Amino acid sequence: MYKVMCLDIGTKRIGIALSDYLLMLATGHSCIARTPENKAIDTIQKIAEENNVKKIVVGIPYNMDGTQGFQAEDCKNFASKIQGYDIIYEDERLTSDQAEENLRNKKIDFRKNKGLIDIESACIILEQYLARN
Repeated sequence: MYKVMCLDIGTKRIGIALSDYLLMLATGHSCIARTPENKAIDTIQKIAEENNVKKIVVGIPYNMDGTQGFQAEDCKNFASKIQGYDIIYEDERLTSDQAEENLRNKKIDFRKNKGLIDIESACIILEQYLARN
C-alpha cells in the first residue's frame, strides 16, 4: 500500500497534500518555500519517503484555452528534478479560486497566510486525480 502526494507549485511556495492508503481522500500536509530549489526538492523527497509515497501528482496551470504557458513549463521543469517517483501532471485551472472559496466557507482567514490557499489547492488537485483513478 502506498500514498499519492500532490504538489501545487507556485513561484514562491509549494502546497503539499497527501492521499490516504485507500487512495480516496486528500489531506493537506504543508506548504514549503520554493527557494532555494534544492532544499525544496529535498524536503519533498523526505516527506514522500516518510509517507510511503509512490506517485506525485503535479498541478499544471494550463491556460484557459488548454495551451501551456511559462508557468506550466516552470512547473514541469521543477517536477523533472524530483527523482524516484512516478510524476503525473494534472490540470489545475481555477483551483486557487476554488481553494479560496473553500477556505471562506470553512471560515478560515487566509489573507495573512497565503500558504493555506496553496495547501487547499493541492488537496483539490489531488481529489480530481483520485476521483478519476
